Amino acid sequence: MPWQMARRAERLNPSTIREILKITERPGIVSLAGGLPSADTFPVAAMQEATARVLRDSPREALQYAASEGFAPLRAWVAAELGTQGLHAEASQVIITTGSQQGLDLVGKVLIDPGSTVAVESPTYLGALQAFAAYEPEFVAVDGDAEGPLPQALDAARGARFLYLLPNYQNPTGRCMSAARRLALVARARQLGLPIVEDNPYGDLWFDAPPPQPLSAAAGDGAVYLGSFSKVLAPGLRLGYVVAPERLYPKLLQAKQAADLHTAGFNQRVVYEVIRNGFLREHVPTIRARYRAQRDAMRAALEQHLPPGCRWQAPVGGMFFWVELPAHIDATALLPRAVEAGVAYVPGSTFFPHGGHANTLRLSFVTVPPETIHTAVAALARVLAAA
Repeated sequence: MPWQMARRAERLNPSTIREILKITERPGIVSLAGGLPSADTFPVAAMQEATARVLRDSPREALQYAASEGFAPLRAWVAAELGTQGLHAEASQVIITTGSQQGLDLVGKVLIDPGSTVAVESPTYLGALQAFAAYEPEFVAVDGDAEGPLPQALDAARGARFLYLLPNYQNPTGRCMSAARRLALVARARQLGLPIVEDNPYGDLWFDAPPPQPLSAAAGDGAVYLGSFSKVLAPGLRLGYVVAPERLYPKLLQAKQAADLHTAGFNQRVVYEVIRNGFLREHVPTIRARYRAQRDAMRAALEQHLPPGCRWQAPVGGMFFWVELPAHIDATALLPRAVEAGVAYVPGSTFFPHGGHANTLRLSFVTVPPETIHTAVAALARVLAAA
């Protein structure tokens, strides 16, 4: 049958990370690749109790079609929680999405025309590049440093539909923007008439001190904010949210309706039952403590084993180390040898909108016990030394 693909389908590519995850299913492979939260942090007992309450108290409503905006009490909870972080929003600005990944897709659908420009950090989250690419933009990579994009570098993004940022413990670099950098970026973006799309899946995973206020707190109606329950509860629930300014909200909602009518109402009610009485205030610190210990284990292993010429910074939150190798080493070409040695990682070039930077890689530390981290990094170091 002569199926004719849409032009946008040519820009759809498999996720490098998802392909690598298939490799890690082989026996004996330690995966430092996937950005998966630790399954040991999933609140199974709380979910079981909440599920029973929902099915006991409101089964007909939970199993029926629901409002496209999302479960009203959950939307109100999101708005109130963001208010404690300095981002003052109304529940009427919140859309509950099927994971924050859907939020990225909705933003792309509403804001991107073929050939229009989207500004991104370099490197940036691969899933965002995939979500936006389907709408055929041209990506502009904004130069940055260890804190993120430089305000003066936004001049290269003049005329862009928006600037996509991950200010907290960024995927893939793990970096966190200072308060001063956030305010400077917001001020320069406002001067340029450049809207901001702020993505914050990792903001609760700080180790020693919480991150500064969201950029959206200063940007007001010049920003869209995306959040997620995946990293603090469980990704299998597929629950995220978008907080949008008044002008943009109706179109995002219409795009949501066209995509899937609404996010699973049952899941929303279960999550609300879990979190409504302050559960996360006790649960999230246990995740932070676990991840901090694993971060420390990876830092110690990298310091002990990686050969000279490799550079990294220990993250102060999140899930990732970003490693720069000597310039002549190609992390993609080296991956098969690493897998043979029993360890997998994600080559860094996939996170750059225009490729390149072959001598970089991302390591995730949250799903591997400290003693296994040490063994895996030692194996990786032997591969690097041989290269």
